[in-house]
Amino acid sequence: MTLFEPFSPALLGLVAVAALLDLLMGDPRCLPHPVVGIGRVIAWLERAWNHGSPRARHRRGVWLVLLVVIGTWGLAWGLLHVLASVNPWLAGGVELYLLATTLAARGLDEAARAVARPLMRGESCQARQALGMIVGRDTASLDEPEIARGAVESVAENTVDGITAPLFFALLGGAPLALAYKAVNTLDSMVGHRSPRYQDFGRAAARLDDMANWIPARLTALAMWGAAWWLPGYRRRGALAATWHEAPRHPSPNGGWPEAMAANLLGVRLGGINHYAGRVSHRATLGTPREGLNAGHIGRALHLMHGGWAMFLVMMAALVMARGLLA
Repeated sequence: MTLFEPFSPALLGLVAVAALLDLLMGDPRCLPHPVVGIGRVIAWLERAWNHGSPRARHRRGVWLVLLVVIGTWGLAWGLLHVLASVNPWLAGGVELYLLATTLAARGLDEAARAVARPLMRGESCQARQALGMIVGRDTASLDEPEIARGAVESVAENTVDGITAPLFFALLGGAPLALAYKAVNTLDSMVGHRSPRYQDFGRAAARLDDMANWIPARLTALAMWGAAWWLPGYRRRGALAATWHEAPRHPSPNGGWPEAMAANLLGVRLGGINHYAGRVSHRATLGTPREGLNAGHIGRALHLMHGGWAMFLVMMAALVMARGLLA
C-alpha cells in the first residue's frame, strides 16, 4: 500500500521531497536503515541455504529471491496500512522517510569526492583506498587515469542502482515497491556474482536485477543526455547515437547505457582491463578518447549524475502530466 496513486502528482511531489531529503541528510547513522536489515536477512539465509547440489542451490536461490523481495514489499505495505489507519499524516511521514532511504545521491557523491580530493592533491595511495570502497576491482597498482576511470564508471553505473531506478519504482508503487527494488538490488550485490559459490545460488537474483533495471538504465542514459544540454562543457552532439551503438558491448545488459553515455558526453574512454583478485577481466571500451582521464573528470561525472537524476524526475513529471491529460 502507498498513500497515493501510481504516477500521480501527489506521489511525484512526495518522491521529489524524498530526493531532496536524501541530498540534505544522506543516511544518518542514528536512524534505522531498511536496506541494512534486508542485507542481514540475505546473509543469514545465504549461510543456511547455499549448499548441496547445483540444482538444489539454484532452487533455494529462487526461494531466497521470492522471500526477500515479496517479504520486503509486504512488510512495508503492512506498516503503512496500519499507520494510515491510525493517522494518515504519520503514515505519510514514514513513507517519506522510507522513500529517502532507497536513494543514495548524497552517499554516492561523497564516496566519489573521497576519491577525487586526494587524487587532485597527488595522493594516489589514499585515492586508491577510497576507490576500493566503491568498486570490486583491484586498486593497489592503479595510476591516476585508471583511478579516475574506476570512479567515473562507478558514478555512472550507480546513478541507476542508487537513484533513478528507486525513483522509477517509487513513482510506480510508492515506498513498498521502491524498497522491493532495493531488495532486488541488494540480493544481486550480495549473491549475484559469477563465482563458484554463487553461480547457481545467485542466478535468480542476478537475472531479476537485470530485468528490474532494464527500463531505468535506458531512461537514465537519455536523461543524462538531456541534462548535458543545460550543463556546460559536455560533448552532446553524437553522444546519443554513439551510446546506442556502444552500450550493448558492456557485459551487463544495463550497465553499458549510463557508462557509454558518460564516456561520450565527457569525451573520454571507459572500459578496458580490470583485475579482480588477480584475475584479468577485459571490458569493451566505451566512448571516443578526446582527452585523457584525470581527477577532474570525477567531478564532471558527478555533475552529470545530479543533472541526470533531476532530468529523470522532469521526464517522470511529463509522464504524470500526460497521464492526467489522458485520464
